[in-house]
Amino acid sequence: MDIDVINPLDLPASAVARWSALQEQAPAYDSPFLSPHWARAVARAQAPELERQGAGTRVRVAVMSNGEGPQGFMSARVGAITAIPAGAPMCDYQGLVTAPDAEVDPRRLVQALGVARYDFTHMLSEQSAFSPHLRGAVDSWIIDARDGYEAWATQRKAAGVGIIKDLDKKGRKAERDLGAPEFTAFSRSRTDFDQLIAWKRGQLNATGQTDIFASSWVNRLVRDLFNSRDPDFGGVLFTLHYGGELAAAHFHLHGRHTIHGWLIAHNPAFEKHSPGLLLFQHILRWMDETPYSRLDLGAGDYRFKRELANTAQSVAHGFVGVPSPVTFLRQAAYGVRHAAERLPLGKVSEMPGKAMRRLDILRALR
Repeated sequence: MDIDVINPLDLPASAVARWSALQEQAPAYDSPFLSPHWARAVARAQAPELERQGAGTRVRVAVMSNGEGPQGFMSARVGAITAIPAGAPMCDYQGLVTAPDAEVDPRRLVQALGVARYDFTHMLSEQSAFSPHLRGAVDSWIIDARDGYEAWATQRKAAGVGIIKDLDKKGRKAERDLGAPEFTAFSRSRTDFDQLIAWKRGQLNATGQTDIFASSWVNRLVRDLFNSRDPDFGGVLFTLHYGGELAAAHFHLHGRHTIHGWLIAHNPAFEKHSPGLLLFQHILRWMDETPYSRLDLGAGDYRFKRELANTAQSVAHGFVGVPSPVTFLRQAAYGVRHAAERLPLGKVSEMPGKAMRRLDILRALR
């Protein structure tokens, strides 16, 4: 398998079409984060920062080919020594998009990128090529709504999940207290979009998390995606108003068949009515009349995700490296992390892992 590394903005139309066709072959690939359009959007958003950094930092796509043409694609942000997934930490799925019988050596991929190590945080666990390099995994929660809202709701009720009944009850109470809801899909309201970002920043600051919107490339990326008009890829703003006031807003990514939950926030004044969850319910009902059949909630051990989802797929963190000082350093860091996690010390055991995640986020936001 030959590997060529090119700028995603230079991908010929035939390569974009091939990449998109490969995505159609497997449900796990049906994510906007694994599409050629994501790589291109990130490349455009990050260009000013990466140009200032110099030292060869850039967004690139590894194209794996044989005599029959391209057989696989993977995007990455490539630095002088290491590489990370394109768009991290905003990228909820990472990995290869390949033909079913394609065989890829991850170390050859790292060498082709011109680095000593490739770090990942949300790699599709089912990708056998990377199996030896996974260091831990979590579930990413998905609502498969291909048979429609009512079929999904009936299935969740039959599974003993009470969230549908709770949402119906909350929805009726909100309507009694606040009036009829006003749901908007693919909203173009700049005011509502800006309010969502303000609420999200407030959430991050209140919980002591890194303010991702302090990064100029993240702001450019989400605003470019909000302005997108591509029917196969882009950002989509969903809003829920009561009495003319914005109660909740979601900014999600969409591909051809999947809506991926991304940025979610609500008006604190409507807290008791759970407007963010009610907005999910409106989205699922709306999907009945659209080409979208999956609502991907992403990773995270949250009750609402576990109860809304009727399927899941595993995503993993880890790294692939060739013998080098930076590879040995990463291996040592994971050694400390795993040793701490095996100790019965509660939150203290989680500290090395949290520190690694925080450093990875800061590194990616530069």
